[in-house]
Amino acid sequence: MRTRIAPTPSGYLHAGNGAAFIATSSIARSTGAKLLLRIDDLDAERVRPDYVADIFGTLRWLGINWDEGPQDPQDLQEHWSQHLRLVRYGSLIDRLREGGHLYACDCSRAMIAQRGGSSEYDGHCRERGLDLDLPDVAWRLRLPNGAMVAMRMWPSDIVQEMPLDQADPVVRQRNGRPAYQIASLSDDVDFGIELIVRGADLLASTLIQLYLARVLDLRKFTEARFLHHPLVTDTRGGKLSKSHGAGSLKAMREAGGDPRTV
Repeated sequence: MRTRIAPTPSGYLHAGNGAAFIATSSIARSTGAKLLLRIDDLDAERVRPDYVADIFGTLRWLGINWDEGPQDPQDLQEHWSQHLRLVRYGSLIDRLREGGHLYACDCSRAMIAQRGGSSEYDGHCRERGLDLDLPDVAWRLRLPNGAMVAMRMWPSDIVQEMPLDQADPVVRQRNGRPAYQIASLSDDVDFGIELIVRGADLLASTLIQLYLARVLDLRKFTEARFLHHPLVTDTRGGKLSKSHGAGSLKAMREAGGDPRTV
């Protein structure tokens, strides 16, 4: 069996990230699975060299050893960066376009929030018929109303049907770059990942990717098993987030903290 950890270098890792990686590593050790380190560095504007270095430093401080993947920042850039797989991501997006599954959307985040008072997309461009080749438009996946998605659970191996009641996700960003849902799905398929361990907050992404895999006939992903674990929260019960200023493991490490706390 093959599993993976997939940090994003958009900030310093926090305790929630560390706990999730330890959980995945522990499962790999106890089952004899191979562990891949995949660094999701697709959004170049958010990636900083010190965030990338923090991933390697934190994983080694936590005692996590991986069987495959980059060993340092240079190895990442030369052999493992998602930017080296853009052609593959683009080919999947082209297949979605050819199958009539996409529509163009010119809504900004501000426009979406102004219409509905939240950041969740409201389907405004679904029936507008905008040309996909217009400049500065995102490409969204048209999710069918009332669809159900089958997800195989780990370790029970029970297949659970879950409703796909999500907003239509972006698969190609306005700048022409593939979006997270396509890149993550593509990498899990191409690296042969059979067990995917994620936080409960990523259940919606799992369902979207399972639907994408069904449409694209990527059976390796639909046959994979999933574990969605509870999140580490702050003292008020809120989700830890790099964007919300959660205390970093880097600060803890540099202060001489004990990784067993994580």
